[in-house]
Amino acid sequence: MSRIGKRPVQIPDKVKVEVAANVVRVQGPKGSLEVPVGRGVQVAVEDGQIVVRRNDDEAPTRAMQGLTRSLLNNAVQGVSVGFSRTLEINGVGYRAELKGKELHLTLGLSHPVVYPLPEGVSATVERQTVVTLTSHDKQLLGQVADKIRSFRPPEPYKGKGIKYADEVIRRKQGKAGSA
Repeated sequence: MSRIGKRPVQIPDKVKVEVAANVVRVQGPKGSLEVPVGRGVQVAVEDGQIVVRRNDDEAPTRAMQGLTRSLLNNAVQGVSVGFSRTLEINGVGYRAELKGKELHLTLGLSHPVVYPLPEGVSATVERQTVVTLTSHDKQLLGQVADKIRSFRPPEPYKGKGIKYADEVIRRKQGKAGSA
């Protein structure tokens, strides 16, 4: 049995879960999400828990059970607590500024980069070099953080660019001086 898939997902007090034919709707104080139910998997709500069962013991079905359980856990956690991702901007003159629902980035290019934040994602800028993104949808949050990071990925020689706060950049030595 899948170690992840067989564990039930606890439902907090303020979260409502509806199971339909191929979709599970999760609503909470932070928002609402819909999670698709994979092929060969059944979802049920029992005693304040979401239980994911599979129809057979084939390898793709076992994988789908674990995936569905993880997606449901992320949805429940997202609508109750939410997720956040922190980006750090390193470089002389590199900075970020939030204007309404747009993130304005100065990254050493010939023009400032303006990124409109999608619906469901909010940002805060601290010290002009730290951007914290928050959302109830973990997948959307990861996509937005990756898109912002792609404007100026960190380079290995001086470490300039946008990186995740928990990311470690392996530095290279660079050219050796003439001897």
